[in-house]
Amino acid sequence: MTTELPTTPAASDEERAAFEAMRDDSVAAGRAASSGQFLAGLIAAAQLATVGRPDRLARDLWPDADPVLVQAVWDRALAVGFHAGRTSSAPRLFRDQMARVEGVFAEVGWHAMAGSVARSRRLVAGDVPAHPADGEGPRGH
Repeated sequence: MTTELPTTPAASDEERAAFEAMRDDSVAAGRAASSGQFLAGLIAAAQLATVGRPDRLARDLWPDADPVLVQAVWDRALAVGFHAGRTSSAPRLFRDQMARVEGVFAEVGWHAMAGSVARSRRLVAGDVPAHPADGEGPRGH
C-alpha cells in the first residue's frame, strides 16, 4: 500500500493536500486505536492481578449488583468474547458466517449492526473470491 500520492500532472495541489490530510488522519487514528488496545491490556492485567481469579472479576466490578445477574451477564460476555476471539484468529474461515449474520441484522432492520459486521468482515476477510477448499462446496461439503 502506498502512502504517497503519485506526482502526476493530473494531481493538483488541492488533491495532494487532501491526500496528505487523509493519510495523517489515518495514521493518527491507527495510533490512537493501538494505544487504546495497549491500555486495555494493561487494565485487564491489573484487574486480574488485583482480584486473583477470573471468576471474581464480575463481582469485583459490580459489588452492589445482584450477584446472580452479574454472573449471568459475565458468563454471556465470556461466551461472546470467546466466539469473537475464535473468529478473529481465523477470519477467512468465518467469512460466510459473518455475511449471513450481516444479512440477518439487515433483514430485521438493524442496519447499524449489519454495517458493523460488514465492515469487520471486509477488513479481515475481504470480498476476494475464496478457493473452493476454503469454504463449503455446492453440496455442503
